[in-house]
Amino acid sequence: MRERVVLVTGANGEVGHGLITYLGERGDVRIVALDIQALGDEIKPYCFRTIQGDILDSMLLGRLVTDYQIETIYHLASVLSTSAEYNPEAAHRVNVEGTLNLLHLALEQSNWQQRSIKFLYPSSIAIYGLGDLDTKAAAGRVGEDQFNRPITMYGCNKLYCEHLGRYYAHHYQQLAVEHGSCLIDFRSLRFPGLISATTVPTGGTSDYGPEMLHHAAKGEPYACFVQPAAQLPFMAMPDAVKALVDLEAVPAERLTRQVYNVTSFSLTARQFLDYVLEAFPGASIRFESDPKREAIVNSWPADLNDDAARQDWGWRPDFDVDRAFKEYLIPTIGGRYS
Repeated sequence: MRERVVLVTGANGEVGHGLITYLGERGDVRIVALDIQALGDEIKPYCFRTIQGDILDSMLLGRLVTDYQIETIYHLASVLSTSAEYNPEAAHRVNVEGTLNLLHLALEQSNWQQRSIKFLYPSSIAIYGLGDLDTKAAAGRVGEDQFNRPITMYGCNKLYCEHLGRYYAHHYQQLAVEHGSCLIDFRSLRFPGLISATTVPTGGTSDYGPEMLHHAAKGEPYACFVQPAAQLPFMAMPDAVKALVDLEAVPAERLTRQVYNVTSFSLTARQFLDYVLEAFPGASIRFESDPKREAIVNSWPADLNDDAARQDWGWRPDFDVDRAFKEYLIPTIGGRYS
């Protein structure tokens, strides 16, 4: 008999760590964790099985189909925005072809189980492209259907995969004689910049904020690659996990769309630094703009409109800006290096 499991890809990433820890501590699901790197020792105990492998490996994914009854897929694996710009074609293979492989796996499981299994897909603020700073300033809180003109490979990949998810949920092989009755239940969140206190930043475009924190806590100097006025929305990692888990639990009939914005607070780089200096007054942080990286930041909204998530499934972040810094980020990151 096949084991009933939840599959988490990209398990070793920042979101993966948080999600697996949360699900593991909740204790009501068996987790199969997949990552191209060996899984960290701190989350292994929460997993029913850990697999080191590539989401482009069709034979590996085929074994998952035959070995397990997959209840839900959290597809977190991706090449992030900065890395993707250095090798766009490789990023496309992982971000698009890898996602296509997982969508097909989900479809096979749905057909075998004769029910639509849930596919949770974290998208990103990177799918937006606002053109210039005047447009960004005038746009305010940007909704899901506005400014969908990304300027990065990562953003293009994420936006396309949102559309692929809709296709696999509603239109797969729509002209076929035997059109499948059990498609997938695709649900996606567009995240702002995510800040984790328990993992080290991995070089994402919005990581200048958490990098300030980690360098300050270590007593190391840091050159912030955007100007003080650069502004983005952010979210503490526990709220990102909460959003994924909350969306997974919502009855399908309550959802009016498949892709939702979620956010918590919006800060300029200067405001972020002020919170850092309040906790680490001796921090040596300067602003040294990298025009190319800053251009990407400037193409993303200063804030997100997440009214649909709030109305449809009661989304509310637990951490506002003060609580995020004072109760989560500062004590945890400070303790990490003390």
